[in-house]
Amino acid sequence: MPKYLFLLSSALFVTPVVAQEAPADGLDTTITVTATGSRGNVADTGQSVTVIGQEEVDAVQGPDLTRVLRRAPGVTITRNGPPGSFTGVRVRGAGAEQLLVLIDGVRVADPAAPSGGFDFGNLAAGEIESLDLLRGSNSTIWGSDAIGGVLAVTTRARRGLSASAEYGGDDSSYLTASGGAGGDRFFVGGSAGWQRTDGFSAAATGTEPDGFAQWSVNGQARAYLSDRFELFAQGRYAKGDLDIDGFPPPLYAFADTAETQETRQYTGALGAIYETAPLFLRAAFSLSDTARENFDPASGSAPTYTTDGQSQRVDLRGEWRPLGPLVVHFGGEGEWTQFSTMFDAEQRTHIWGVYAQAGIEFGGIAAHAGLRRDEHADFGGETSFGADASYRLAGDIRLRASYGEGFKAPSLFQLLSDYGNPALQPERSRSIDAGLEWRGRGDPSWAGVTVFRRTSTDLIDYVSCFGSSVGICAGRPFGTYDNVGRARAQGFEVEFGLTPTETLRTQVAYSYVEAIDRDAGTDLARRPRHALTASADWQTPFLAALGGDVRLVGDSFDDAGNTTRIDGHVLVDVRASVPLGERLELYGRIENVFDADYVEVAGYGTRGRTAFVGARIKL
Repeated sequence: MPKYLFLLSSALFVTPVVAQEAPADGLDTTITVTATGSRGNVADTGQSVTVIGQEEVDAVQGPDLTRVLRRAPGVTITRNGPPGSFTGVRVRGAGAEQLLVLIDGVRVADPAAPSGGFDFGNLAAGEIESLDLLRGSNSTIWGSDAIGGVLAVTTRARRGLSASAEYGGDDSSYLTASGGAGGDRFFVGGSAGWQRTDGFSAAATGTEPDGFAQWSVNGQARAYLSDRFELFAQGRYAKGDLDIDGFPPPLYAFADTAETQETRQYTGALGAIYETAPLFLRAAFSLSDTARENFDPASGSAPTYTTDGQSQRVDLRGEWRPLGPLVVHFGGEGEWTQFSTMFDAEQRTHIWGVYAQAGIEFGGIAAHAGLRRDEHADFGGETSFGADASYRLAGDIRLRASYGEGFKAPSLFQLLSDYGNPALQPERSRSIDAGLEWRGRGDPSWAGVTVFRRTSTDLIDYVSCFGSSVGICAGRPFGTYDNVGRARAQGFEVEFGLTPTETLRTQVAYSYVEAIDRDAGTDLARRPRHALTASADWQTPFLAALGGDVRLVGDSFDDAGNTTRIDGHVLVDVRASVPLGERLELYGRIENVFDADYVEVAGYGTRGRTAFVGARIKL
């Protein structure tokens, strides 16, 4: 649909966008943290949103978050080797660094990473209460980075106490615990986890296993000063140690090495919430820091490479309901980022943004539209528009559509490192989708189909300067970055869940994504066109629960030139659980049941058949 036709169809209505944490006391609520930025029910938005709750996370089992994310349509995963290695999540063919990730409302992208993305290898599933994924551009609300979508992660913090422990293949152990306590005036809670594994060789040709160990802790505190005013503080810390492979002499080919990488991440936020019947305000200061150190025993005990990236933000978000179904969302934020590496002195930049969005939610109609303006210290200003609408056709059937614009500011590494180009402009995108939904993902039976298209311009890529010292390569003998790319991703998604009996539940998520380099006419690297996940869970008459997932991934290419093909694969996982009373549960699973030999990234190894057993307790 042309942009301006969509604007005209949406101009009579306009809408919400303010994020609020889900209650930490464990009580049920219809207000959710959504990647749309709205406090309202996700069923009312015209955007494509998937919400995965704690029950489903626990049913999948284990620390590997990607096994949960694969259940959402439009999602594909690439991992550079064993658990803990760099793990990228791509949504609808976008780059892994083009997905905005928030943990408990705090942005967690690494400003020191070359493309400024988030590494999912350092986030474990057992500490997560919910995942809220928006598929589509949404910089109108979230500003920079929201080109491919937005993933809002909520960690566990509920009254009571729960814990789990498991052990399995590759000498892997995983422990988690979460809980909280509170009353009318306060709440304190959080979660923690520890995992370790011997792993397997990151290099597909290697024989030496590459292990991983990590511990993490999340916490939050809330003070309810009145029925209208609340103070909150929250934080997260994670430390991981990963064995990695490299390019040793004399062949300098990817192979076993004794190299390691240490990663430390911490995030935090302080703020206040004020809420009356017509007005909601949330103000916060947040901080995110990621530091990495690489070591190679062959070079001594000192680090061979170090990076440190940090961001600090202040933001105010508000919701005003002046009359009946009318709603206005507004906000402003500022972010200061800095990075340094062993070879790059500390560099800084900042960006400011404001937005307003208005809408109407009445009966079976919901429609919203908004505008945002950002000002960046290096590249100047950027304006983003977004709109969505949904209409209940009959009963539980809803028609929805959305248009969104996205941008991603150049990373500090791309701008100001030894390889940097201060003249870079932001990457930009425009996305549109439309679909039909019958009921919602939380219902026993549901279904949805969506068609989408996203075009991207000014994509930033590395430019080799080998043999050239003129133009953009002047003074950049080792290469630099430039806005040289254009891309298009289009396709469709189908998802449904069926509960034919009270004891059997099934669900399927399928996506077809055609992601193309618009200049070269080739497929974008590591973007399979087909991806399907089918799941089934059966409650047997003997109390035990049995389940399984089948994941099918189509062929793709490992490189931009489409010279290295990655064959598609099928993975099958099976699982079981047995309750022992009301508080204790035993569980187990087998991953990659048929020991499929598959590739996600050329040259890197993948896990074969592996079994795990564990137990959960709730007090």
